[in-house]
Amino acid sequence: MILDTNALSAWAEGLPSVDAPLRAAGRLVIPSVVLGEYYFGIRQSSQRRRYEDWLRRYLPLASIAVVNHATAGIYAEVRLALKRAGTPIPSNDAWIAALARQHALPVLSNDAHFDAVDGVQRIPF
Repeated sequence: MILDTNALSAWAEGLPSVDAPLRAAGRLVIPSVVLGEYYFGIRQSSQRRRYEDWLRRYLPLASIAVVNHATAGIYAEVRLALKRAGTPIPSNDAWIAALARQHALPVLSNDAHFDAVDGVQRIPF
């Protein structure tokens, strides 16, 4: 399962709503884009040290998905299809969707706009 930034944040906060999906996942994958968004957020936080400590402890439980040539092609397809449908989504979420399609994994997210992306299953929490 691919984690969106809101899912990674919910996991770090210990929100009970993510427990079941995280336990049920055969594999946890964090896109490099999500990791960048998360670092951006925690570097502005008054609790930066706490979140960095959490990340050091729990990041090894997940794989990091990086963008490659194949991902870039899928990203272009996703963005174009959404543009034609009149349902664009934020660029970083298009990258996350592209990685989800590339790796054939669902996305754990509360962002319903992932539902507009063909070939991507969203798991809400």
